Amino acid sequence: MNERQIYFKNKKILIYGFGKSGIACFNFLKKNNICTIFDDNKKNISAKFKNKFINIRKLLSIEFDFIVLSPGIDIKKCKISTFLKKNRSKIISELDIFEISYPKINKITVTGTNGKSTTSKLLYEVLKNNKIDVRLTGNIGYPILTEKKIKNNTIFVIEASSYQLDYSKYYRSKYSIILNLNTDHLERHRTFKNYAEAKFKIVKSQNKKDYAFIDNENNTLNKLIENNQIKSKVNKINYLKYNKYFRQIDNIYFNNSSNKKNLSFVLSFAKIFKLDLKTVINTANRFKGLDFRQQIIYKSKNLLIVNDSKSTSFSSTVPLLESYENIYWILGGIAKKGDKLKLKKKYFPNIKAYVYGKDRNYLINSLPNQISYKSSSTLIEIMKTLNNNIKNDNTKKVILFSPCAASFDQFKNFEDRGKFFNKIVKDLF
Repeated sequence: MNERQIYFKNKKILIYGFGKSGIACFNFLKKNNICTIFDDNKKNISAKFKNKFINIRKLLSIEFDFIVLSPGIDIKKCKISTFLKKNRSKIISELDIFEISYPKINKITVTGTNGKSTTSKLLYEVLKNNKIDVRLTGNIGYPILTEKKIKNNTIFVIEASSYQLDYSKYYRSKYSIILNLNTDHLERHRTFKNYAEAKFKIVKSQNKKDYAFIDNENNTLNKLIENNQIKSKVNKINYLKYNKYFRQIDNIYFNNSSNKKNLSFVLSFAKIFKLDLKTVINTANRFKGLDFRQQIIYKSKNLLIVNDSKSTSFSSTVPLLESYENIYWILGGIAKKGDKLKLKKKYFPNIKAYVYGKDRNYLINSLPNQISYKSSSTLIEIMKTLNNNIKNDNTKKVILFSPCAASFDQFKNFEDRGKFFNKIVKDLF
């Protein structure tokens, strides 16, 4: 009998939230346990699982051994908030289930405010090109509990959000990477301190045989290192030290500072993991990135169009605003609480802003006076306005779609928004 069967056997388990993660947890645990499903929206549960759904009245009468909480559930705002607060000690995450089930598997956890998905994908490709059995899972869209045929030497690259880490109790990662920390998700964490501490849990839980990687320039992370008794070996990344490697990169994707920093983390990890650095460079040169993340979708002699629909905060866009000239910047959607544009004045003359969406007035008020702007209610309208303004302009320019806001005012998610933008570009250019 393996450790999974011992720990998760004949237990009463509530799975709250039935998206990708919830379904993966249910399928993983159902064989040896009594698994019950709840979701704030019963329509999210397909007919296949309806017989496992429980109503609130019955749910409140059951003594569960574990409550597996979807990362998207906010304890303070959900339908069974009081019940969850009372049973907080029983709450675990998908990451906890994996940790308990496979404690000896090496895990590389990537978190931070910006660049998690890109860095996770790059690291995955580097390991794969070094002939290592590696899996890419987590917040990037691949639930960790769906992986099969796991061997002792299998390595997991796991993108972890602050929501996943916040609910986790037992999860530990041999290699923990915190790329950066900026104000984000305050609608959930309430304060930046809470947000930072949720991310930092992956470092605090490590032991002396583990490794942590943090941004050397990030004051918050450095203070957290100083104020906690950290057991792991901490590597502070100064990306300027990697210039000799950057000079070997011939990929426009790494022309901006944020992606160079991401690459620095991968290079630092590669040295400690004793990977072939030539393979890292070759992988970086072939790297195409991910859809809707600083994705170049159109390129001609005088025009470059970048689809960065994944951007939901100013901090994620600033490196792009610093990397190009003559920028037509499209932003809009639902702005994040406490978000501010921290951009040096020397870049202001480079930028013309085109603002749309529900919180366009808030976003306009966040722009410095030196940045001119136009606004419309929808993305299609603002793109038509932009197109009319540049159609007779033969100078070199960049159209940067980097919304700095959530997509939910007009789109299902950032992917839906990104696909819509691509369609507009195809129709107009």
